[in-house]
Amino acid sequence: MANPKEAIKEKSMVIQKDMLAKQFHELSKAKELGKKVVYTFVPGNLTELILAFDMLPVYPEINALQSGMRKRSGSYIKDAEKIGFSEDVCTYVKCDIGMMLNGNVGPTGEKLPDPDLLLLSYTGCFTFMKWFENLERLYPGVEIAMLHTPYQEDGRITEEQISYMVKQLKEDVIPKMEKVSGKKLDYDRLSKMLENSVKAENLWVKILESAKNKPSPIDSYFAGVYYMGPLNTAFRGTDIAVEYYTELYNEIQERISQGLLPINPEGEIKEERFRLVIEGPPNWTNFREFWKIFYDMGAVIVASTYTKVGGLYDHGFRHEPDKPLESLSKYCMGCYTNLNLPQRIDLIEHYIKEYSADGFLINSIKSCNSFSAGQLLIMREIEQRCSIAVGFIESDLVDPRYFSYANIKNRLESYFQMLEQRKIIMQQEGVPV
Repeated sequence: MANPKEAIKEKSMVIQKDMLAKQFHELSKAKELGKKVVYTFVPGNLTELILAFDMLPVYPEINALQSGMRKRSGSYIKDAEKIGFSEDVCTYVKCDIGMMLNGNVGPTGEKLPDPDLLLLSYTGCFTFMKWFENLERLYPGVEIAMLHTPYQEDGRITEEQISYMVKQLKEDVIPKMEKVSGKKLDYDRLSKMLENSVKAENLWVKILESAKNKPSPIDSYFAGVYYMGPLNTAFRGTDIAVEYYTELYNEIQERISQGLLPINPEGEIKEERFRLVIEGPPNWTNFREFWKIFYDMGAVIVASTYTKVGGLYDHGFRHEPDKPLESLSKYCMGCYTNLNLPQRIDLIEHYIKEYSADGFLINSIKSCNSFSAGQLLIMREIEQRCSIAVGFIESDLVDPRYFSYANIKNRLESYFQMLEQRKIIMQQEGVPV
């Protein structure tokens, strides 16, 4: 393929890039600054709690996806496999382990500090538990805290489950954070941070729901992974996160007022031919090429499940400043990967109908069981419930060996041709499209 053009970025993306650069630079200087470092994960994270102790969070899966986008993940994965990691193991894990074996140099080229605390808020992905076992071996003697999150087996969060999690926070997690940081938890400070979280969450929902407009001013999958970054990682609860989402919201409102379509790396989409809902994470090693297949065909993703991996804010959840620990507990239990299959199917059906989607597509990730398990059932059920054209492609998170551009492009082009034919038939039958 020809070399891609220099990516065109919206102002909000530039702001976020600066935020991330400052974050990684601060991490590289953590020991000099006397800052303690917490390794944790994105789904169900306790960012506000970490920041309330003035500790710095590191998210291993973010490092892995960033390495994938920078074409470094392939060699890291091979190095992890050389020391015994199977081909079937989550490639986020192998990329992260490989990065550590090569000096733990982060995506910006700056060395990441060793963790002072491993904080696992388990939310539906069993791999996270095994991942932390390996991190414990790499960093012997490091303090470990685990917040076990009950699975929503019957599709609801109970008071007993919340009490169970609050008990863990009070008796295990917070004491260990106090021990590592050398500080007592300031509940007033935590509550004020949660007030900022709510402000950002309110804006985030308005941003997501802007895709209900025709045409949509945003792509809720490819651009959505940028948009969700600050809320899902190290910035939730901060002033800068509120500033970022305020800027992004204003930017999108301006696009709506002008009737503009989403921005992509090469410019603006000229025509919205297809509105899609997507299930599953994107491929990171060939992210721009993957995205290009869609915008070249005028396909806009109006809703995705992956952008809910850090929380279902558009279904009503908000952090509660007056009930900080209960709020953090409910947040962990409400993440997408902690939902059962009937809940996921209901959620996707809602998106298809609410966002007037023309099609539903699954990107099945080879090494991500927390997303991929049950996807064929989801596909069949959605096809029956919504009478909509469904598609299925396969790739991987950050292993370049499992991304076939030609194969995916051919399958997607066939899928888009099917969508086009359905539109023609519906128009002939007088059905609004």
